Amino acid sequence: MLFAFTDTVSQAMDADPRVAVVLADISTPEFGAAAARHPDRVVNVGIREQLMIGTACGIALTGLRPVVHTIASFLTQRPYEQIKLLGHQGAAVVLVGYGASYDITEQGRTHFAPEDVALFGTLPGWTIHVPGHPDEAQRLLLDALRTDERVYVRLSARANADAHPTGGFQVLRQGRKGTVLTVGPTLDAVLRATAELDVTVLYASTVRPFDEVSLRTAVLAADHPDVVLVEPYLVGTSTHHVNRTLVHVPHRLLELGVGRDAELHAYGTPEDHDRAHGLDGKSIAAAVRRFLR
Repeated sequence: MLFAFTDTVSQAMDADPRVAVVLADISTPEFGAAAARHPDRVVNVGIREQLMIGTACGIALTGLRPVVHTIASFLTQRPYEQIKLLGHQGAAVVLVGYGASYDITEQGRTHFAPEDVALFGTLPGWTIHVPGHPDEAQRLLLDALRTDERVYVRLSARANADAHPTGGFQVLRQGRKGTVLTVGPTLDAVLRATAELDVTVLYASTVRPFDEVSLRTAVLAADHPDVVLVEPYLVGTSTHHVNRTLVHVPHRLLELGVGRDAELHAYGTPEDHDRAHGLDGKSIAAAVRRFLR
C-alpha cells in the first residue's frame, strides 16, 4: 500500500497546486521525483515529528492541503499534543501512517502502533480510513485530498486479495446467526474463518465516522443480534460505537483485536503477532464458533 500512497499523492501534486507533502525522513526517496518537480511543496523536516505536525498546520492555514507522512507510531504518538491542536486551530490536513499495528516487527516496539485509531478516536472531527487493499487506499486518498477535512489514513504492509467498494460498511456475505464486522486487512482471515458459518460479514475501510445505519440494518435483519468486532488495532477500539448503535437492541458482543493485557517482547513476524493476539484465521474461527455456540 505504501507505493499506492506515494504514487497517488505524487500524481495529485501535478494536478492540484494545493497539495503539499511534509515528511520526517521517511519515504523521501519515493517522493524524490515529486520534490524535483515541486521543490516548494515537498518539505522534509528530518526526524522531528512535532515540527512535522507544526509545519503542516502552518501550511494548511495558508490554504494548501498538506499530506503528512511517516511510520504510524512516530506520526501518532510522539506529536500527539500537536495533532490535538491541529483540530483546535481548525487546520485541515491528511495524516498517513505506515506500518499499522506491527508490520515492521524487525524494529521492535518503537515501530508498533496498535493504539493509533484509539488515539484519534479521542479527538473530534477526524475521518479515519483503514484500507485493506492498495486500490482502496488510492480511492480513499483521492477522496481525502478533495475535501477540507482532517483525515487519518492507516496503511498496512499487508493486503486482502481483492479490493472492495469504499464509503460505508459493505455487506460481503449475508447470514442469520449473527454479524461479523471486520476492518481493513483483517477481511481475508475473517472470510476464511467464517466460510462455513451462517453469519453476515460487514467490511469497513472507513471506521470514523462509524456507519451506524449499516450495522444496525445488518443486526436487525439477522435472527440473532450477536456481533463480532474484528479490528487490526487495539481490541475494543470501536466497542462503544457498536454499543451506542445498538443501544435499543439487546445484543452480545465479542471483541477481537490487538491485546491490551501484555507486551510481547519477541520480535517475530507479523504473522507471529497475529497468532499471539488471536487475529489469525484459525484463532478467529475458534473464537467466533465458541461465541455463537
